[in-house]
Order: sequence, then structure tokens, then C-alpha cells
Amino acid sequence: MTLGTLVVIIAITALLLTLGIGLTSRRINNWLVSYFQNFCGALFIFSGWVKAVDPMGTAFKLEQYFAEFESTFSGTWFSFLSPLFPWLAEYAIGFSVFMIVLEIVLGIMLLIGSARKFAAWAFLLIVVFFTFLTGFTYLTGYVPEGVNFFQFGHWGPYVETNMKVTDCGCFGDFLKLKPKVSFLKDIFLLFPSFLFVFAHGKMHQLMSAGSRTAVVLISTAALLFYCFTNFMWGLPHMDFRPFKAGRNIRLERALESLAENNVEVEAYRMTNKASGEVVELPLNEYLRQYKDYPKEEWGLEQVQSQPRVAMVRSESAPEGYIIPSAEGEPYEQELVAYLKERWGPLQGDTISKVIEHTKVSDFEAVGPGGSDISEELLSNPEYSFMVIAYKLKAAREETVAELVTDTIYAVDTVAVEDTIKLVRRADRVDKKQVEKKVFTWDQDYNAPWVAKVKPLAEAAGQAGIKTFAITALAGNEKLESFKAASGCTFPFYTADDILLKTIVRSNPGVVLLKNGRVIQKWHHKQLPSFEEIKEKYMK
Repeated sequence: MTLGTLVVIIAITALLLTLGIGLTSRRINNWLVSYFQNFCGALFIFSGWVKAVDPMGTAFKLEQYFAEFESTFSGTWFSFLSPLFPWLAEYAIGFSVFMIVLEIVLGIMLLIGSARKFAAWAFLLIVVFFTFLTGFTYLTGYVPEGVNFFQFGHWGPYVETNMKVTDCGCFGDFLKLKPKVSFLKDIFLLFPSFLFVFAHGKMHQLMSAGSRTAVVLISTAALLFYCFTNFMWGLPHMDFRPFKAGRNIRLERALESLAENNVEVEAYRMTNKASGEVVELPLNEYLRQYKDYPKEEWGLEQVQSQPRVAMVRSESAPEGYIIPSAEGEPYEQELVAYLKERWGPLQGDTISKVIEHTKVSDFEAVGPGGSDISEELLSNPEYSFMVIAYKLKAAREETVAELVTDTIYAVDTVAVEDTIKLVRRADRVDKKQVEKKVFTWDQDYNAPWVAKVKPLAEAAGQAGIKTFAITALAGNEKLESFKAASGCTFPFYTADDILLKTIVRSNPGVVLLKNGRVIQKWHHKQLPSFEEIKEKYMK
């Protein structure tokens, strides 16, 4: 779904609600105000709900913002604010739940007209807050690498890759919006925000005052419970991420790679460095006129086609289609079958669809010696358990000095009968001090590993099924210490923590794989026994 489609759906819904209220009651004081009540209320309820299914995802997005703010304020006149953001990051999940519940409840209050003055001001404040976030994110596109946001004189042309936070998370993982689009959306919402503040007395009110209060209180309690069930006691009940059950990570990686290789330059966009004038020319026309736009005066930006993958009907192919860009690859027909499964029944001689870049392309597990073992893990034709831990939580980590003995040997020559032999002897024993890291592990964090993960891995191992863990970048000392503390003997690999947070919203979480396909995922609190998993999923 695109933002345009979503806006049209919400706009039609708001129109029907407004007509329904107006035709069945006399509660509408101003049709425009009532329409915007319904539009903004429906928008907030929907945008809040798609985040409520995954509060942890919003928390991770807040952590990204806090890290960026810490870096931005550091070294400026506002550097005294920098220490605040790491502290805020520790409570990101609390802020996430608060913001999500507030957004949905505020949408409900607008729909029913509860506490009109409070709702109007609260809506304005939250829209201003969102506008600040999305505006900051968008404007960082003008800040080159190595330049602080507040060094306005060093800003350059807009470059999308300059942005550290690539999307605002307004609609969670359901719909990814580019920061500029999000910023313009929030600018638009400022209009009804001010309208509500100055005309809150014209807002419609449904039901009695007591009923409206009851609806707000019950909704708040229900939403808090719903949010907690989606991260504290289990996984999100709806998964909008590319690692959801049924997706094949191995084939999705291949698919995205093919799509990115099909991207072509369609045009060039030039921005005059002095006046800000923007000129966009198709590729052929630019090649004829490029001398008129010297790099000293004009910033240059490529306009590329969207990444696409096409399938073409072929009577000679086993699946009836071929993918020209994958022709000759060993996985071509497997990918054709997978796309048929994803896209549903195919009609026509050519099917072409946009394939967006996702975190699937970033799946990279690092094994011993820094080797990339991603393909090895994803190509296993048998079932396997992948344990995900985006952070191994140590209660304390310290460096201690340890006295060790080092024996120095000498070699002597000894005459034995008619030959001379070399004999090694201990010459002296030296003592030296070495530093090593010692970890004390959080017992609450260790508990699910010992009680749930370890028994699962042992039972799977007896059945010939492999188990491996992937955690965020950690040294060998830390990994070995944790394995000893938890009693887990299966191999541990490392990967990017953001990738791991995207795969499963649990630390630890368990993923059942087969030939790269995600069969099912579990929060550690909902992890069944191996026998239950085998009976239900390994058929």
C-alpha cells in the first residue's frame, strides 16, 4: 500500500462518518471541523494501531533518534543535553508504549469529541513534535558526512544517504515513508491542528459526557494490555517485516540483488549552487547538454528507475516462466516458484514488480575468523533452529589483571654414545601480568536460555537437527563466557544488531528455518518444547 492509497481510504472513511453523523443527528456544528475530526481521528487510530502491534519496533526507532540527537548536540552550545539521550534510550520501550497509546486514544477522542479543548491542544502538540522529528530527519540529508547539523554554512546539496535515520516510523513497518514525504504529511496536519485549537467549540460530540469518558478510559486500559502482549509476553500478532513466517530469506536476498542490478539511470537532476534552481533532464537529453551544467556551478544527482524483477512466460521452462536477469543461475526456477507463491496466480506473458530493498539484503552472519557463513546457514535443506539475541546482557563487565606463569625453555646438546642429541630443559619460570575481561551475567536474562533454549537445542541435537545462535558483535571472550554461564554448547555467530532486532522481537528469540525459509518464530516466553514443535511444524 502507498501513502496516497491510505489517504484516499481514510478520506472516504471520514466523509462517510461525517455524513452519517450529520444525517442521523444534529450534533455537527461545523461540517469542515467535523470532517477533519473524523479524518485526523481515523488517521491517528490507524497509524497508532500499526505501531501497537509492534511497540518494540517503535522503541528501536526512538533509540536511533536518541543516538542521533546525542551525536548532533555533542560539541555544540547544547552539549549539556547530550548525556540526556543515552538515559532516554534506556526507557525507549516505555516512551514507545506511551506515544502509541496516546496517539490512538487521541484519535478516539477526536472521533467522539471527548474533552474537546484538551484533545485540540494535545493534537497540536503531538503534530508539532512529529513535525520536528520528521523535519530534522529530512534536513539531515543536507548535512554532509563529518559536518554537524548546526554548522549550517557547511550544508550541501540534498543527498538521501546522508540521513542517519532513514524513515520516521510513522506507520511502523506497515508502510515506510521517505523523510521528506513524512515531513510534508506533518506540515499538512498542522492546518487541522490549528483549526481544532481555535474552533474546538465547533467540534462535534457523540454520546453523553459519562459515556465518552468511559470509552476513553476503557480504550486506554485495553490498549496498554494489547501493547504489552506484543512485546513483553509474546511476539507481535501481525508481522510486517521481511522476516515473517513463510518468507524465504535466501531467495529474498537473491530477489533483491537481482532488482538492484536492474536499476538504470533514467535522468539527471541538476541544482544550481548559487540560486537553488533545479533542472531535470532525461538521460539522452542530459548527454547532449551536460556541458551547459558545469560541476563548479551545479550539483548533480542521478534519477534512477525503481528496482524491478520481471518474469517472462516460457513454454520450455518447468515453471512456465523465466527470470531473464537470473537466467543461468542455479536458483532461477526455485525463485520462479517462490514468486508464484508470493504473487499468487500469474496472468499474461510478462509480470514485472517493484522489489524494495529491505534488511534481508543485509543478512550476514560472521563465523570463526571473520568468515561470512550466511549462505551456509540459509542453504541447509534440513530444519534448523536459529537463536537470535541482539544483545547478550551482562550484569557487569570488568577488566582484571591476572598473574600467569610463563616457562622459558633452553636447549642443551648432550653426547650419547657416538651421537649428539638436543635436549630441551626448563631454564626458568617467569611470572607476568595479563589483563582479561570477566563477565558477570544477568540471572534474569540467563534464565530463558537455561530453562527454554538449552533444552530445546539438546532435544533437537538428539534428533539430528542443528541449532546455532546469532548475536550482536561480541568478542570471543564474551561469547565463551556466556556459553559457559548458560550451558549452551551450540555455535554462536555474530551479526549487525539492527538486523537481529528486525528478525525477531525477542531477546532471545527462536526461529525455525528450512532451506532459508522462516517456518515459525517464537518469543522465549512462548517457546514450545521440541516435541510440540516437531509435531506441529516439522512435517
